[in-house]
Amino acid sequence: MTDLSIRTEGRAGRITLTRPKALNAMTHAMGLEIERALEAWETDADVALVLIDAAGDRAFCAGGDIAAIHAEGARGDYAPTRTFWRDEYRLNARIRTYPKPVVTLLQGYTMGGGVGLGCHASARVVCESSRIAMPECGIGLVPDAGGSLILARAPGRLGEYLGTTGHRMGPACAILAGFADRFVPQDAWPDLVARLVETGDPAAIADAATDPDESPLTPLRGRIDTLFAAPRLSRIADVLVADDTGFAAETAAALARISPLSGELALALIRTVRGLDTIEGALEHEYRCTHRLIETGDLIEGIRAQVIDKDRTPRWRHDSFAAVPEAEIASYLAPLGTRA
Repeated sequence: MTDLSIRTEGRAGRITLTRPKALNAMTHAMGLEIERALEAWETDADVALVLIDAAGDRAFCAGGDIAAIHAEGARGDYAPTRTFWRDEYRLNARIRTYPKPVVTLLQGYTMGGGVGLGCHASARVVCESSRIAMPECGIGLVPDAGGSLILARAPGRLGEYLGTTGHRMGPACAILAGFADRFVPQDAWPDLVARLVETGDPAAIADAATDPDESPLTPLRGRIDTLFAAPRLSRIADVLVADDTGFAAETAAALARISPLSGELALALIRTVRGLDTIEGALEHEYRCTHRLIETGDLIEGIRAQVIDKDRTPRWRHDSFAAVPEAEIASYLAPLGTRA
């Protein structure tokens, strides 16, 4: 298919996303094709590892096709997106639990569904241009595609901070937060790919890796742990407003742009998943949220404001974090039962 190049080279099964003009955004068909390739290679003795990369310099994968989600949801047709999510989440789990090494090369933007494709691999490589984020709360969704598990496992309260603000991580921040493993300068990638293909051994990554600069988040970790310790985002927002630091002001501004419902729900989701600590538990709870948010939450309005009309003035269902009832948060995380 034209959106993907799937082939075997040497000891590697290779998957290349080939939609650079669309920032390699994932479609439903792409996800299904990738899953079929992984299934075939799992028992292929000639394939020692899987290498996933993407065409172009701007993005590994900037997420899913949210314009299609809006078009279907705006006319009340939620089934296609729910089916896409179920299939996508199954792929995310397969990548994380795959019995052979999976290597991903994450240049440029890796966001949302791109995190699900690229950041559950066993060897995740970033470079100078890498920018990784979970910005879903800004369109009325929650961190999904298994991203809630990575956020839950991040040191301290980094996960709460990253999952609600959508902060874009450079390579060092991504490694610190657990979204990536090694930094390899991008001009060294062709040689790295050649060695991986020839040997089928991910140890080649360590030989090519160098240390990135210190993460800008490292000196802020104490502040983040303190600021994001409160049980509700409404209380975190109040603490930020009372804090007179530049970081607090920037963080408060970021939270002011997200859906109040999604922000409170994301905080609860990350903390729930931290207690479960499994990819299966994370994906199940994410799906409970996304299944409901497309129909009764802020997702369709958020996509309209940010992507379709681009007026950047979403009309959220709640006018503040404090206005989101505890019972509503709990209802989104509750089992779906026969509705799934």
